[in-house]
Amino acid sequence: MRSGLEHFLKVTRSFWPGLFQCYDHPDLPRTDNDLEHVFGTYRHHERRVTGRKAASASTVLRGPVRLLAATTTRCHKVQGHELAPTDLAAWRALRHQLDQQRHARTLGRRFRRHPNAYLRSLERLLRVKSGLPP
Repeated sequence: MRSGLEHFLKVTRSFWPGLFQCYDHPDLPRTDNDLEHVFGTYRHHERRVTGRKAASASTVLRGPVRLLAATTTRCHKVQGHELAPTDLAAWRALRHQLDQQRHARTLGRRFRRHPNAYLRSLERLLRVKSGLPP
């Protein structure tokens, strides 16, 4: 019993500054069930809005932004001035990351739909860049 308690204290000490933030901020979910409820509510509304039975691809691409926006607007009304990014560099970095993910998914979709045409276009592009005749 004592070794279990010592292990618990050792592990929690490393996370101590932010371990129990749910007690400092009343709007944060206190348990895993509460957290699952937040995600479940988001999935439910996403399905209702899109008419899909499963999550849309946009949830994967824009999920961090959409989930944050959906959760924030449930807590309080958002005013127009609050929508402006406070850290423009972080906002641009996030936009760049999301655009890269979208581009990678687009290329993957093109390959899955028409693999031969996709590979031919890559070969053409490689020839042009390397200076080989078409």
